[in-house]
Amino acid sequence: MPSYDMILRNGTVWTVGGPVRADVGVKDGRIAGIGVAGDAGETIDCTGLDVLPGVIDSQVHFREPGLEAKEDLESGSRSAVLGGVTAVFEMPNTKPNTDSAEAIADKLARARNRMWCDHAFYVGATADNAEALAELEMLPGTAGVKIFMGSSTGSLLVAEDEHLARVLRSGRRRVAIHAEDEERMIARQGERVEGDPSSHPVWRDDESALLATRRILRLARETGRKIHILHITTPDELALIAANKDIATCEVTPQHLTLAGEEAYPRLGTHAQMNPPIRSGAHRDGLWRYLRQGVPDVLGSDHAPHTIEEKARTYPASPSGMPGVQTLLPLMLDHVAQGRLTLQHLIELTSAGPQRVFGLRTKGRIALGYDADFTVVDLKARWTIEQDWLASRCGWSPFTGMDITGKPVGTIIRGHRVMWEGTLANAAIGAPVQYDSVPLS
Repeated sequence: MPSYDMILRNGTVWTVGGPVRADVGVKDGRIAGIGVAGDAGETIDCTGLDVLPGVIDSQVHFREPGLEAKEDLESGSRSAVLGGVTAVFEMPNTKPNTDSAEAIADKLARARNRMWCDHAFYVGATADNAEALAELEMLPGTAGVKIFMGSSTGSLLVAEDEHLARVLRSGRRRVAIHAEDEERMIARQGERVEGDPSSHPVWRDDESALLATRRILRLARETGRKIHILHITTPDELALIAANKDIATCEVTPQHLTLAGEEAYPRLGTHAQMNPPIRSGAHRDGLWRYLRQGVPDVLGSDHAPHTIEEKARTYPASPSGMPGVQTLLPLMLDHVAQGRLTLQHLIELTSAGPQRVFGLRTKGRIALGYDADFTVVDLKARWTIEQDWLASRCGWSPFTGMDITGKPVGTIIRGHRVMWEGTLANAAIGAPVQYDSVPLS
């Protein structure tokens, strides 16, 4: 009988202590040994490749139920594993909203035998369900609570301090926040210029983000609730969060680290439109400055697809959002190749960071006893993001045609080779993510 179910041989393995040349053994879906000898039911040759902890994307919108023309759980998760992502946390702004126990149960049922990667689902906060959130956030398969302080895709919105405080007082897990100030954005709607998406960051300006971030930090401190602020776009917000790390963690996205408005809006038009917006090159450089100082805790794609036909509408009738789960890792590997961050720092942002911030039970690191989740990459591969590689139902990416260095080669989830060299396994095996603070049943 083989000693292991799987052995990954001859790769550079990124363990808790750093990179080592070692063979990794897998048994019953868990890491059973690092630096192993013996035989296995399946052997994977990783010569010349780097074996990373499985990449976790903690912010995706897969649009099911109700908006499946844009994306669904199957196509979105297929995009994820093709891009080297082993687990996703999916957002609640669907139709209907994911704001009840029944809606969470429905998503989990839809995901069974259809989602390619492991998954959890956020429950959306509303003024009506605030007192129920303490119970809802503890449901198995739930990533936690999500608050929209400013309007975005869908109808979820909690804008007033009174209701925000009610939400924050209901429960104990870290709450995810979309921080844009609704009142200011309503007052500034006249700043939108018809047909000119470059006016989007003028309308949803820096102060819209800063006001909301200041408010939610104050309310988090008043209520004693820890928060996680999503898709930060301004250096000033990161300075605020750095002064409040005892209660706040935060996320940045690859698109805000890659695109600059001066170039993106003329080239991409409404395909560069998202909330909060792509801002200037100076903003992008400021995000990198704080990233190098360790302020952002995680990277999330904010994968938010809309159809090509919807994006073709004249601004501001065009919807905000862009796909990104499949390109998250390739874009960041290219930044590693360009010397903007180290591979170790990238692992912190995509694996160890999510494990720490969200309390994941057995994910986020290559260590004995953890889930055998691996993202295998070729750091030297030079390639172009082509349309036919993209799997999202929306059918486009703002990064199509981009030449990059660094490519995901394999996605292994709980000891199952789900993707290898662009080819998928025969069946989807994604399962709900388990959290330290959530009961199994």
